[in-house]
Amino acid sequence: MSESKNILKDSIFRFAIMIITHYKYLVETRKEYILSKQLLRSGTSVGAMIREAQNAESKVDFIHKLAIAQKECDETIYCLELLKETNYMELKDFTNANNEASSILKMIKSAILTTKQKSNHP
Repeated sequence: MSESKNILKDSIFRFAIMIITHYKYLVETRKEYILSKQLLRSGTSVGAMIREAQNAESKVDFIHKLAIAQKECDETIYCLELLKETNYMELKDFTNANNEASSILKMIKSAILTTKQKSNHP
């Protein structure tokens, strides 16, 4: 596995743990059950889809799975924004999680573009 894939793999794992920690805080302390559940689902799905992409059956399948991870990551950012704007999440916590999600989103987009360029995929 290339170094960039290791960085992404490590980042998504740390991010998933961060999301799970935020979920537990939101449910146990802030008593927020709806957005926190969606945050948990989309935030942990990013890593699951990237792991699936690593076992893709073809370049097209790889790109497709990364595209789903990209969508899940963007959805996670949206949930974080909602939680911040509704005062369920402190600015510091939002900033840390949002920065990590944005960094992961950039890595996913870069991996998709690189794969498309290498395979001359439209």
